[in-house]
Amino acid sequence: MSLSPFDLVKVILSVLLLTAGVVGFYWYPEYSVLYRTLALIGIVLVAAGLFFATAPGQMLWSFIQEARAELRKVTWPTRQETIHTTLMVVVMVVIVGLILWLFDSLFLWLVKLLTGQGG
Repeated sequence: MSLSPFDLVKVILSVLLLTAGVVGFYWYPEYSVLYRTLALIGIVLVAAGLFFATAPGQMLWSFIQEARAELRKVTWPTRQETIHTTLMVVVMVVIVGLILWLFDSLFLWLVKLLTGQGG
């Protein structure tokens, strides 16, 4: 995908706006954080509007809308399924932890036996 010159100007302008907003936020610490934050939010909204007026911005917006539509199609697990799955994971973690502890104890005993440190 190639950008038209006008889209390129809009993208560069939106990046410059964002940069100016962030620099301005930190450049003027004597002003209230509330005012600086509101100004930054306004600049971000303007820059986003400018970006979404470009071809890449429209493609991104289309992707976001399609992703939201796909997210609505997802079948989420019920509360009961989530609880059962979580309990299975916890039980497996405990079992694997015990097995690893037993192996560790066995190897420690074998190393002590082989090195003559007792048994």
